[in-house]
Amino acid sequence: MPRYAAPLERLIEELRKLPDVGPRKAQRLAFHLLTQPEGAVRELAGAIVAAREQIRPCTRCFNFSAEELCPVCQDPQRDQSQVCVVEQASDVMAFERTGEYRGVYHVLQGHLSPLEGITEDQVRIGELVGRVESGTVREVILATSPTVEGEATAGYIVELLRPYEVEVTGLAIGLPVGGDLDYADQVTIARALQGRRGWRG
Repeated sequence: MPRYAAPLERLIEELRKLPDVGPRKAQRLAFHLLTQPEGAVRELAGAIVAAREQIRPCTRCFNFSAEELCPVCQDPQRDQSQVCVVEQASDVMAFERTGEYRGVYHVLQGHLSPLEGITEDQVRIGELVGRVESGTVREVILATSPTVEGEATAGYIVELLRPYEVEVTGLAIGLPVGGDLDYADQVTIARALQGRRGWRG
C-alpha cells in the first residue's frame, strides 16, 4: 500500500533521481511544488521541457548551447588559442564566475573510468586532439576534477598531446582532492588558474 497518493509517490521518486536529492529532500520538494500556484508549476515544467528540447552541445567545445556555437566560442574577444579542458558543462560556469579566464573551453562530457566502462570513445578526447591538430591551439589547460578519474583522464590526454607543439598546463594546488570544480569557490579557482604550471609527468 503506497504511503502517499500514487501521483505524489511518482513525483517523489522522480525527484530522487536528481543529483544530491535524497528521500527527505525529494519529499520536501514535492510538497513545495504541490503548494505552489498551478501557473508557477506549469512554468517550471515548461522551462524543463524547453531546455531539454532546445539545448544541445556546442559543435566546437561541447558546452551547452542554444545555437551551433556557445556564447564563449562566439565571443571574438576570447583567446581561441588557449583551451581549458573540463569534464562537464557546469565546470565552465565555475570558471566563468571568476572573471579571470579569457580563453575558450573543451568539455569532455565525462571522464575515463574503466571500472564503470567509460572509455575514450565515450568522452570528447578525440575532438580535443583534433582541435590541437588544427594548429590553432597554443596552450591546453587541464582542469579535470582532482579525483582519481579526473587525474587519470588528464594523464591520458597528456600522453596523446605529447607529439604536438602545444603547451600543456594544469591547475595549481589549491582545489581539494576528490572535490568538484562546480562547488569550489571563485577565489580558489581563480588562484589555481593563475598559478597553473606545466603538467607533471
